[in-house]
Amino acid sequence: MVHELADYERAPEQCHLTEEQLTSALFGASPALFGHVAVDAADEPIGFALWFLNFSTWEGVHGIYLEDLYVRPAARGTGAGRLLLATLAAICVERGYRRLDWWMINWNPAARFYAAIGATPMDEWVPYRLAGPALHELAGQVPAAPTRPDA
Repeated sequence: MVHELADYERAPEQCHLTEEQLTSALFGASPALFGHVAVDAADEPIGFALWFLNFSTWEGVHGIYLEDLYVRPAARGTGAGRLLLATLAAICVERGYRRLDWWMINWNPAARFYAAIGATPMDEWVPYRLAGPALHELAGQVPAAPTRPDA
């Protein structure tokens, strides 16, 4: 379904995730990615939410960052997306997290749904990304760790 989401977001060529990578991220020795899958009455997957913890230095507590929420087109309007978000909200409340954050591509019609559940856009924050050659160039600016002669 992650590749279906990439198609929906008009960027299928950018999605390189493999089943092995996802399995490792979710179920490996130290998972840092968490997920929920929505299924229909026949137990067929119809949607998913992938998330990880973030931390607010101002609040002093963790929160959830929703990386991806996707509901297959045939299942939209069934309440699956709302239930996935409600599940994450319940985790936040249960664990004392104070917020659930996500980004949404600006043309996504889900904006109306998010507004209906009380979510507000954070248009005063500008997202930035460091990737590819620029990421490698900056990483190369870290000086080598000094070595100890007795090590």
